[in-house]
Amino acid sequence: MTITLRAGLLGTAIGLCTAAGAWAQDVTLRLHQFLPEQAAVPRDVLIPWMERVTEASDGRIAFEHYPAMQLGGRPPELFDQAADGVADVVWTLPGYTPGRFPRSEVFELPFMVSDAESASAALWRMYEDGAFGDEFDRVKVLGLWVHGPGVIHTSEPVVEVTDMQGLDLRTPTRVTGQLITELGGNAVGMPVPQVAESLTRGVIDGAIIPWEVTGAIRSSELVSNHTEFPEEALYVATFLLAMNQSVYDGLPDDLKTVLDEQTGAAFSAQAGAATQAADAGPRQAAVEMGNNIVTLTTEQAQEWKDAAQPVIDAWIAEADTAGLDGQALVDGARSAAEAASD
Repeated sequence: MTITLRAGLLGTAIGLCTAAGAWAQDVTLRLHQFLPEQAAVPRDVLIPWMERVTEASDGRIAFEHYPAMQLGGRPPELFDQAADGVADVVWTLPGYTPGRFPRSEVFELPFMVSDAESASAALWRMYEDGAFGDEFDRVKVLGLWVHGPGVIHTSEPVVEVTDMQGLDLRTPTRVTGQLITELGGNAVGMPVPQVAESLTRGVIDGAIIPWEVTGAIRSSELVSNHTEFPEEALYVATFLLAMNQSVYDGLPDDLKTVLDEQTGAAFSAQAGAATQAADAGPRQAAVEMGNNIVTLTTEQAQEWKDAAQPVIDAWIAEADTAGLDGQALVDGARSAAEAASD
């Protein structure tokens, strides 16, 4: 064998090894979530985030986006899909699985949140400080945030607490279900994708959801009354962006660093702010339709706060019975939100 041929074969072998090493370090992550991709959170948070991660990794991290449960299953199953490897990354609501995440549920209590950005920063801070125990230990948590203020969307106007009597209302989480029941309504738990059909069929009289969701499901075309609260929101729900832990652990260190830099505290606060900002467009669309938007005064809202207090008291007592310090969680959430807003 000539020296030239040997050199050529050696060069080829080195090239193949180098290419194989590069291929081994590249990854395509399957992100699964429950909303259509044109909805606010996918459009304004998830898709831009995927693009940033791909750019920061020089294209070595790519994504396959599966919106609207395209990988199968139901929205309440998304957390387990991430934990079990059915999907690599999921976006979901912990509240879709009642009672499973009792500590982080604190942010879903009525009138706890006034601003999604600061509340999201507080939510992440509490998680990072260990306040939620082992609730998310089965996954790699990438982001935690809340949406903008929850609004009551109904077929008939709702101003006073007594207007809730007998209304069948969609609720997203266990705590909001308890709230609606305490206020005299009938709580009907269901994921967002079922709301429009349920309104059309008359299964429910309305729903409590943030404005940003109404654009995707076109609910303002189905009910024309919307009740907003000043200052603190009637409710918010907690969102989770999570990754399969084994997939994360298997990444090269430099790609882990990319993900770490594109997630966490700053990302969570940014996601909360983007989600609340997305309320404006659908709200304006309802105004242009001529819908009735009721914005309660501070005095009117106080009646609702007083009526909702038993829900908070019951949650604290339930947490205490479960061996958790309910009052400490409530105080911690409020303090963290105040600190984040400074």
